[in-house]
Amino acid sequence: MPDFVVALLTATAFCLAVIALNALTRLAIQWHLAPHDLAENGFVQYGGALALARVAQSRIPARRLPQ
Repeated sequence: MPDFVVALLTATAFCLAVIALNALTRLAIQWHLAPHDLAENGFVQYGGALALARVAQSRIPARRLPQ
């Protein structure tokens, strides 16, 4: 698979993960399940999104060069 497609899919996974984690954080704060210090767009959201994007990148088949 071309490298730009892998980068596009990884970036998409990162963006969707940030959106989902921000929504979950907002709901957790509203339902008083999380401390108010847990801010949206914080380390937890970006760290989790980076981890999910890394998993998505590792699952995408690598391009094999002919030998």
